[in-house]
Amino acid sequence: VKLVESGGGSVEAGGSLRVSCAASGFITIIDSMGWFRQAPGKGRELVAIISRGGDTYYADSVKGRFTISRDSSWTTLYLQMNRLKPDDTATYYCAAGGPGRYRAAIEGKWYDMDYWGKGTLVTVSS
Repeated sequence: VKLVESGGGSVEAGGSLRVSCAASGFITIIDSMGWFRQAPGKGRELVAIISRGGDTYYADSVKGRFTISRDSSWTTLYLQMNRLKPDDTATYYCAAGGPGRYRAAIEGKWYDMDYWGKGTLVTVSS
């Protein structure tokens, strides 16, 4: 499975941005896909994740501002980010996982995700 992110960039606080993740390969084995981020000097954290059944989970810090979605073929994952804040500045990574990874990610075990993209940088200026 190959994941390629796009759509990062610079935006002012309060603005919006949408990042995308194109998935290819043996995607039928994927049970969940999510967005994670890592700010400079900080650890990686879950932003949002969606299961094949359509369940979603958001970090408290982005709830109500960010929306995760995917296309019906499970080949593209999106993260719509509204009302961006300087604290949202980070490299955003797309990840995919097999069975059990959705729950693991929610429990903080981001490292259990099976496949990762290389990331896209989002910078929010004040």
